[in-house]
Amino acid sequence: MLLIDLHRHLDGNIRIDTIYELAKQYKLPLSKYSIESLHKLVYINDQTSDLIAFLERLDYGISVLKSPKDCYRVAYENIEDAYNEELDYVELRFSPYYMASAHSLSLDDVVAAVCQGVNDGCVDFPVKASLIGILSRTFGVENCFAELAAILKYKRHFVAVDLAGDEHDFPPEMFIEHFQMVQKADLKATIHAGEAGGPENIWTAIKQLNAARIGHGVNAIHDSELIDYLAENEIGIESCITSNYQTATWTDTSTHPLKAFLHAGVKACLCTDDPGVSDITLKNEFERAERELKLTEHQLKQLKQNAKEQSFVACTSS
Repeated sequence: MLLIDLHRHLDGNIRIDTIYELAKQYKLPLSKYSIESLHKLVYINDQTSDLIAFLERLDYGISVLKSPKDCYRVAYENIEDAYNEELDYVELRFSPYYMASAHSLSLDDVVAAVCQGVNDGCVDFPVKASLIGILSRTFGVENCFAELAAILKYKRHFVAVDLAGDEHDFPPEMFIEHFQMVQKADLKATIHAGEAGGPENIWTAIKQLNAARIGHGVNAIHDSELIDYLAENEIGIESCITSNYQTATWTDTSTHPLKAFLHAGVKACLCTDDPGVSDITLKNEFERAERELKLTEHQLKQLKQNAKEQSFVACTSS
């Protein structure tokens, strides 16, 4: 069956070698570190205190993006990484504002560079990929409008728009107007919800932001009516079990709701989230799901089938 990753942050998958080389090239503060010490700095080996502490680990990679050429490199290397991990299809998401933030890059230049990097990577490596633009709620409502404008300028390169970042302080109802614009642009929506917030955020993401999929969504398990709605309407959940442990969103992986989602008929799939800080591959996630959640071979195959069905472009296999 196809190996598909639908929830993978391009800006959360920056190689440590790349961070090291760019820091040296630009004589940035991280240049004082060795490769070995960067591994300890960037990778999360156990657990952080919460989602925000987890997201701060991504800042190290972003700190070295000093030109659009660097953004191109990261995008291209993401495709090479997908190939090396034997992925058949990947939906890569990124926040233009976040990637631009450390060195005040042009949002348009960042988007153009990432689009070109992914396109060139797919020419050089036999991997299929699509892009999802992120609105990083952490930077506020107005900055998300600017971010969306840059994404829509290059909308032919995108299949969907996401809302990510600080869910607790920036709930989805603050971004209804943004996703009305996304819908008018004929792009899909996948929303981070129910990770650092309750089931009510998932309801809002579906009913008011037109979400076709939900990122993480672990707290859906606390609302049986919501579970039924997700199953009946084939709204997928992008599950990321290692990330959920590392963010302290769900601390006991053996009781992670992914198994319950499958049992209820929810189209859940398994994803990596930010492999550049979690130090994982999608195959690692499947191994962990089998080992710690005790998923059966049938359930593991169902996760792969769900990913195929929930992808925003048609995926075929022999």
